Amino acid sequence: MSWSRRSATPASTSPAKARAARGALAALLVAFAAGAPAQWQPLAKDGIHDPASPALEVLQEPREALSRLPPDNAGNRVDWMRALEEGAIAPRSTLYRDTEVRTLDTDILLNLKGGTPLVRFPHRSHTQWLDCSSCHEQLFKSQAGANRLSMLAILQGEQCGVCHGAVAFPLTECRRCHNTPRPAAVRY
Repeated sequence: MSWSRRSATPASTSPAKARAARGALAALLVAFAAGAPAQWQPLAKDGIHDPASPALEVLQEPREALSRLPPDNAGNRVDWMRALEEGAIAPRSTLYRDTEVRTLDTDILLNLKGGTPLVRFPHRSHTQWLDCSSCHEQLFKSQAGANRLSMLAILQGEQCGVCHGAVAFPLTECRRCHNTPRPAAVRY
C-alpha cells in the first residue's frame, strides 16, 4: 500500500508501480548524494508522460529547457533563485496584472522549540516569485504564532510541501530550511 503525497489516505497504486517509484527515488537520492552531473530524462522515458502520445512532439525536453539555467545539486538541478537574480527567468508573481506586488524583506525564525537547527524563513525569496495571497490566508495565517507547522504535514504536501517537493527544491535538502544554528545554552 502506498500513501498519497497530498493526504494521509492510501493511494490506489499497484505494488509494482510503488516498487518502481521507490526504486526511482532511491536512484535519484544516490545520484544527488554522489554529486552526479545534471541529468534530465527525456519525456518519453520519465515514467510520467505517455511515450506513445503525439503531444510529446510539441513539448520541450527538460534538457533543452533546463540546461541553460544556473545549476544546482538537488531537485531538478536548477538554482531557481540565481536564475531569477541573474535575469535568466522573469516569472509572473500574480495572475492579474492589476495586483500590487509587494516584496517583503523580512525573515521569520521558526522551529523555536525543536532540536534541529532553526528555520529562517526568508519572505524576500518567496515574494519575488509569489503574491502574498498564494500562501496567506489559506496555507498560513498572517499572525505570529497562529500556524502550527508539522514536518509530517509538509511531507504530505501540505503547508510548505505544497511547493517544496513539487516545484521548489526538494524536502531532501534539510539544511536549506533548517539553516540557522540554535543559540548556545547559557550556563550559570
